[in-house]
Amino acid sequence: MVDAVISPEVVARYAADAAREVDGVTGIVEGVRKGIRVEGDEIELHVSVRWGVSIPEVATAVQNRVVDYLERMADMRPAAVNVVVEEVDGRS
Repeated sequence: MVDAVISPEVVARYAADAAREVDGVTGIVEGVRKGIRVEGDEIELHVSVRWGVSIPEVATAVQNRVVDYLERMADMRPAAVNVVVEEVDGRS
């Protein structure tokens, strides 16, 4: 049997897709390694959130969504999903 390896770029793309699905996230902040860093089994996402949301609640939702998404799509469970809020988007 051959073991499959999923590239960090694919894991990052999956994590970005999952994070964007969370209510309150307005985007991935580019410029910080394309907004997502994957090192081993740890993921760091740099996001922008909508003005007025609870940042701790949105960050927790992002963590949970990324873990669920990666378990379903890539059969992997990251050891850590760190969320860095880089911007608060005041646009309505």
